[in-house]
Amino acid sequence: MTQRIPARLFVLLAALALPTAIAAKAQVGQNMGVLNPNTAAESELAALPHMNAAKADSIVAGRPFTDMLEVNALIGASLDETRQDELYARLFLPLNLNDTSRDEILLVPGVGNRMAHEFDEYKPYAHMAEFRREIGKYVDDEEVARLEQFVFVPIDLNTASDEDILTIPNLGNRMLHEFKEYRPYSRIEQFRREIGKYVDDDEVARLERYVEIRSQDQAE
Repeated sequence: MTQRIPARLFVLLAALALPTAIAAKAQVGQNMGVLNPNTAAESELAALPHMNAAKADSIVAGRPFTDMLEVNALIGASLDETRQDELYARLFLPLNLNDTSRDEILLVPGVGNRMAHEFDEYKPYAHMAEFRREIGKYVDDEEVARLEQFVFVPIDLNTASDEDILTIPNLGNRMLHEFKEYRPYSRIEQFRREIGKYVDDDEVARLERYVEIRSQDQAE
């Protein structure tokens, strides 16, 4: 005879499983404290290792950055590898896994040529769960979790779930509503025009890094 699970216990088990399900679908890696140069406060930037008020001001003035190479040219090029790693372990612009260069990947703290090759090997990534699975062949779960802070897979504007959209840094429920309001998007210019009704051009550019419009074949 099959024993039925009490309704209250079933609800509890479902609730406990929910965070795992959301994490598996997330398109921007879970962040454990790495600041984003496009969104961090100037005071937070100035307090970081090998930073000062002048460098923090240059970061704020240079926003939005489209890739980590721009950030590095501004504040990291004069640092040796050890100091770069110390700074970028605390401050990093997440890399688009499907559209990033080897030079940019090598800016991720602790990533050398071997791991940079593995990052490249599995392009294009369809979702973050794929990154976790493939990179998990070479390093343990703790290191995968550390690495995913520095990367993302663009979300499909037309099919992304609420959970996926909300992984975009500093995007709340109001902007989530606007992202979905204009579906289906036929081209990225439409996204810029519609979202530009609510935020300025710099913020549109910051958000655009995390999105794409996939063909039906790509979506499948």
